[in-house]
Amino acid sequence: MCGRYASTRAPEDLADLFGVEAGLPSLLPGPGTPGGVPEESFAPDYNVAPTKEVFAVLDRPLKGSGDPRPVRQLRRLKWGLVPAWAKSPEGAARMINARAETVHEKPSYRRAFATRRCILPADGYYEWVTGKEERELEVEGRRKRPRKQPYFVTPADGSVFAMAGLYEFWRDRTLPDDHPQAWWATCSVITTEAETSPLAVAPVEGPGALADIHPRMPLMLTRDRWDAWLDPRHDDPDLLRGLLAAPPGGLMRAYPVSTAVSNVRNNGPELLKELAGPEEGTLF
Repeated sequence: MCGRYASTRAPEDLADLFGVEAGLPSLLPGPGTPGGVPEESFAPDYNVAPTKEVFAVLDRPLKGSGDPRPVRQLRRLKWGLVPAWAKSPEGAARMINARAETVHEKPSYRRAFATRRCILPADGYYEWVTGKEERELEVEGRRKRPRKQPYFVTPADGSVFAMAGLYEFWRDRTLPDDHPQAWWATCSVITTEAETSPLAVAPVEGPGALADIHPRMPLMLTRDRWDAWLDPRHDDPDLLRGLLAAPPGGLMRAYPVSTAVSNVRNNGPELLKELAGPEEGTLF
């Protein structure tokens, strides 16, 4: 599962990293904002939460250019996918994740999977662990709110965590065509089974594998898969599903961070600070 992540790379850095051709440096196309979003509006986000606008890399023909060639763009999308056929955007916050195993067949995702795929760049993601004793108390009904320790999961080599994603456009029919909020551009993160192989760097006290933290994880696309995943001309289901194979094991590290990240109001570099050990002493 992916419900919170960090994204601190500047737009120009993402442009260099992904070979972006449009959408910067000074203007970033955003949903409902004709002409783009001024670059100075960028701020690192250490606590990205559902319904926020997030950076996405996608290949798509430039609107109004008359050229059908897909162009790599950096866009800002709202996290929480709204299918084009939805009657309202209600429920978008529940559609922040799509399972890799079924994304090709689920009505909410299959059209986007065929032609509207993206990469959501991140530094890494947060996941919460509930200790064994805490879980047992919860099951027994003796503790309704078990204590949970957040961990930050990130590539061990400091590279970008390129999460496989989908995007959609939804038209708000209650608004006129020229209204700035007439169109919504939304996205979802694709998740897969968490790795059971040992972490590249594991905490001294705590989980030794991602599966020890949570049974699901965002699907990270290695660099060799970026172009094929983003190209909307690739529509072969077997090829696309092959791109959703888990990356090689042993690429990630995980470490405990402050429980302050559990509050979406908190947003600063201190959230990424590695703790010497879990704050919640009952864990592991």
